[in-house]
Amino acid sequence: MDIDIYNYIRSGGAAYFEQQRGLIAVWGKEAVPFLDGMITNDMKTLEDGQQMLAAFPNAQGRLLAVVRVQRQGERFLIETEAATREKVHQNLFRFTYAGDFFVEDLTAQFRYFEFCGYVPPIELGEGGVRYEGGRSVGCFVGSNVAEAFLETLAQLEIVPISAELFETLRIENGIPLYGVDIDETTIVPELGLDGLISYNKGCYIGQEIIARIHFRGHVAKQLTGLIISEPGAIATGSDLTSPDGKNAGRITSATFSPKLEKHIALAYVRYEFLEEGAQLYHLGGDAMVKNLPFIAGSV
Repeated sequence: MDIDIYNYIRSGGAAYFEQQRGLIAVWGKEAVPFLDGMITNDMKTLEDGQQMLAAFPNAQGRLLAVVRVQRQGERFLIETEAATREKVHQNLFRFTYAGDFFVEDLTAQFRYFEFCGYVPPIELGEGGVRYEGGRSVGCFVGSNVAEAFLETLAQLEIVPISAELFETLRIENGIPLYGVDIDETTIVPELGLDGLISYNKGCYIGQEIIARIHFRGHVAKQLTGLIISEPGAIATGSDLTSPDGKNAGRITSATFSPKLEKHIALAYVRYEFLEEGAQLYHLGGDAMVKNLPFIAGSV
């Protein structure tokens, strides 16, 4: 990992990481009720130009994908991880014959850049792209203007970062990755992501189970952070135990945080051990529960 670039980012510098992301458009007269019946958040409240987090659950309330939904007039853009793009597209497209809405996979037309730190607005002329700017957000750029976009980033001294560094920042920021920290065995509320679920909007696929968990009080386990007290081996997938020897959860991702000068991990921890500061044990030593993100005001 390039520690100089890490320190540059953590001291306020801006950087980017190009990654694969899926982009799917949905539109039509029945697009809002259609999407409302598929995802966990309330599409009726999404205003033009705004975006929201949501999840696609299956009938058992288990996770198919975490997405960001943005409204552009009567069109909705659904952004998802590369690992779940095809699943989300097929899940939407199979219903297109049942109502007045349309689905199109736009992924091949764009490249995606994730930013760390503040990036100013960028405009690439007529027929190009305008990036509105902001702090620690992502941007889809048309493939035909992506190289010009990269040249502009270089002129602004916005530096590229490696996959290894991006992974460290991802874990410090408490962002789960599909296929690593989350998959189809994950029950949606176990993510603990604020603003992911509306409990007032009415029926959608998996709603009954998700609502039942919420109104009974809590999930059995939840994704949270761990600070490892010793620099020993941290095995992803290894079990956690409580001081009295009970099963307490499982580690899913781990890295070394230069800013904290500690090894850290994402893990599913059972509800009774979720309190910040709780002491747990893993194969390599001691671990302390830490609410996410690990670093306040994370990029």
